[in-house]
Order: sequence, then C-alpha cells, then structure tokens
Amino acid sequence: MTVDQATAVTDRRGPAPAASRPRPGPRTSVTARRHRAFYMFAAPWITGFMLLTIAPMAYALWLSFTTFDGISPKWRYVGLGNYRELFSDSATWQSLGRTGLFAITSVPLSIIAGLGLAVLVNRPLKARGVFRTLLYLPAVVPPVGAGIAFKQLFDQNSGAVNGVLNLFGVDALGWLADPYARYVLIMTVLWTSGNIMIISLAGLQDIPRELHEAARIDGASAWRSFRSVTVPLLSPVLLFQTVTGVIASVQTIMPLLLAPDATPAGITALPQSDYLYMMHVFAEYFAFGRYGYASALLWVLFVLILVATGLIFKATSGVVFYNVDPEAKK
Repeated sequence: MTVDQATAVTDRRGPAPAASRPRPGPRTSVTARRHRAFYMFAAPWITGFMLLTIAPMAYALWLSFTTFDGISPKWRYVGLGNYRELFSDSATWQSLGRTGLFAITSVPLSIIAGLGLAVLVNRPLKARGVFRTLLYLPAVVPPVGAGIAFKQLFDQNSGAVNGVLNLFGVDALGWLADPYARYVLIMTVLWTSGNIMIISLAGLQDIPRELHEAARIDGASAWRSFRSVTVPLLSPVLLFQTVTGVIASVQTIMPLLLAPDATPAGITALPQSDYLYMMHVFAEYFAFGRYGYASALLWVLFVLILVATGLIFKATSGVVFYNVDPEAKK
C-alpha cells in the first residue's frame, strides 16, 4: 500500500481516537487539592477518634457478651446474659435512680448559677474583667484537685467548714457521709459554674440592645424584659447547656474523689447517696473484676444518654428559638 492509499483510508475512517483522557480543568484540580487538604488536616482527629473512641467502644461491646475478668484466660461467651442480669440487679436500678435525681437537681442549679453570674458580669461595672476572671478560675481547676480540696474542706475532724461552724457553737458534721454527702456533691458541680457563665455571657452579648430598649419603651420591667426577651433569645444556649450538663452529670466520678477511701476496695463503702451509676460501674470493674458485666453497664448508659438527649430535643423543639438570618435560608 502506497502512502497516498494509506492517507485515503485514514480520511475515510476519520481522525484517530485520543489515546489518553482529557486533562482535568483548573476547577477540578482546585477541588481535588481542597479535598486532599481537608483529609490531611482531619487525619489526626479521625485517627484519634477511631483508635481512642470507636475501638474501645467496640472492645467494650465484645466484652459485654463475655465473663472476662481482665486477668484470667478462662472466660466464656454468655451472649445477653450480662444484660439480663443487669435488668434484674437492684443495685443497678438504685444507682440509676440516684443518678437521675442528681442530674435533675444539679443541672438546673448549675445553669441558674452560671446564668446569674453572666448577667452580673455583663453589667457595666468597674473592673468587670477582673470579676470575670475570678469567677471563671474555679472552672479551670482539674477535677482531681477540686475533689481533694473539697475533701479537705469538709473533713469532719480537720475541715475548715466545721471549724467555721464551731465558732458559732455548731457541732462538727459528717459532711462526707449520709445524709450530707449529696449536698457536698452538688457544691462541687456549682463550683464549676464558670464554664456556664462564659457561654451564657457570650449569648447575652449576642442579643441586640434594641430589643431591650424597645421593651423598656413599652413599659416592661427589668424582670419582664429578661423573661420575655433575654430567655427566648438565649434558649439555644440554654439547650446546649442542658444537654451537655445531663451528659456530664450521669458520667461524673466526683463521688470517687470525695470518698474516704478512694480505692477499689473502698468504693463499696461510699455513702449511699453518692453511690451513683458510674460508681457502680467502677465497683464492678475494679473491685469485683467483672469486666464483662461492667461493659454491659456502660453500653446501657450510652443508650440511655442517647435516649435522654433525644427526649430533651423533642421536648424543647417548640420553645427554642434560633436567631437565623432569613436570607441565609434561600
């Protein structure tokens, strides 16, 4: 075949197809780079979340179906046996009831205390920044340090609280024993109200002043303005504090830090009012060595937290108002 004949055949068949795919345009390359950058920055958190959260939860779920005690290689698979025992254990139900009562009591008190402090330091006072700092400082104290401090303050023999009471002729009280232990536990929660104060303060400063001025012009009192203007606009913040407060309260380990003997052997000697759900889990893990049963307790608590959170969102869906720009919805 001559060159002219080959050219004619090529012309009849049309141009040869491209051997490679077209190169991505500038927009595609920019998007790919952004995706890579996102995953590179998120990789440390994703790795930590998988290794430190998902993996331990999966391991605990597997343990909840066994009789593993953490030491002996002789363990067996019991299926739902731990969960059946859990629902028939009176100690579990009693500790869960105390935990619910503690949450119902401590969460509203801490929110009210934090909101009150936020309203106070939001006023145009002299040295306002100093007061904010001093009121927030207790919140940055580590829980272990706060627990030791409260344990020393309320010690029956050498505590400063009983020392002050003795000055007024009041006999020393056993603050760390029943029936006073529950009050000390609530005081430890109020001690950290600085966290709630800071969040509430940010919410208060986000409320437009024009709304309060309009309410004042209409003749509303300070209390009516607070109730009808401040609280509704602050409702998303209050919802956030309620949810996080409930989650933190049911997982608190402060009773362990206040215990006279904060060891696995002494955990069973806690005051009855301080024997909360997490103390029951701690006792099953470290005092009795029942890793499987304690893991089942933790998974039940996880489900209860999800249910409680969903109920809170459902119950407050009609009273929480979000300050959203109407243009942002378009």
